[in-house]
Amino acid sequence: MRFGYWLPMFGGWLRNVDDEQMAPTWEYVKALARKSEAWGYDLTLVAELNLNDIKGVKAPSLDAWSTAASLAAVTSTLELMIAVRPTFHEPALLAKQAANIDHISGGRLSLNVVSSWWAEEARQYGVQFDRHDDRYARTREWLAVVDGLWREPEFSFKGRFYTIENAILQPKPVSRPRPTIYAGGESDTARVLISSLCDAYVMHGDPPALIGRRVQDMVSRREAAGRPPMTFGAAAYAIVRDSDEEARRELDRITDVRQSAAGYGNYQQWIANTQLEQQVSLEDYSVSNRGLRSGLVGTAEHVLAQVHAFEESGVDLLLLQCSPQLEEMERFAAQVIAPYRRGRRGYDRGLQPGSPAEGHGRP
Repeated sequence: MRFGYWLPMFGGWLRNVDDEQMAPTWEYVKALARKSEAWGYDLTLVAELNLNDIKGVKAPSLDAWSTAASLAAVTSTLELMIAVRPTFHEPALLAKQAANIDHISGGRLSLNVVSSWWAEEARQYGVQFDRHDDRYARTREWLAVVDGLWREPEFSFKGRFYTIENAILQPKPVSRPRPTIYAGGESDTARVLISSLCDAYVMHGDPPALIGRRVQDMVSRREAAGRPPMTFGAAAYAIVRDSDEEARRELDRITDVRQSAAGYGNYQQWIANTQLEQQVSLEDYSVSNRGLRSGLVGTAEHVLAQVHAFEESGVDLLLLQCSPQLEEMERFAAQVIAPYRRGRRGYDRGLQPGSPAEGHGRP
């Protein structure tokens, strides 16, 4: 299992808590990224929205691509998964930009390709807003152009949305055969595209059993498409406390829903412009990406058991949210990631976790 986290581009992840003590500033995200490497995190997801989806459209938010390029220069091990929306980026220009950031980072760039859902943001920024299936038709062409430019010495393409002629992209990305391309989506249209053209599938939060069924569905689709195995990630919101009672108090605090909260209208637009498998709840509204459904709330022992359940379901990457991030990510690393990795090393060497050889017993 790899452990990643959402970079706090919007000042937090809680729609019912105004000040999460994690301002959307370069200083905060730089400090968090550098500390996260020391704590053992593998990846950060740099979300891309030009308006603030969490705290309200008038609140500040960071730009994804300039932030990621800057982080590439001040970190050394962290994978930078940058969200990109095809309607906001011409594919040839994005392929060039991404290749350059991949070089700055020494081969640590990956893409999370997201089909735009926010009509109001597109209107404000003067960008074409496609309906659901048209978004995926555009994404299919967009991926073909980016992949072709990354792989081929000279590349041409003519489609419904994009046309390029004899384009040359040098230098190519450091990553071979290309930077990892992640994508998510629950509609059949999305799954068909992702299983055939992407390298990894990322999912909203849900219990391990449900996530496991999605993994198996995508494994079958991948095999039918004749493509090599893909990897799988799932979102989760983490609350680790010394007792279940303490965890419940924190959960109650962050899910005290007020429908007048600044992000509620944006949330309604997201529901209207996506095709989800399940009905969402106001608790889902409180914390983005259905993170609470993953069940990483409770004592360290409970959360660690849930991590193992996700691993058994086929998940390779957990994408965490928590608040405030500096404090909570440090806690999660010490109480969950470190014991998990000690236990994993024990399994790899044929030992039982908890044995003295793994440092859990008495000296």
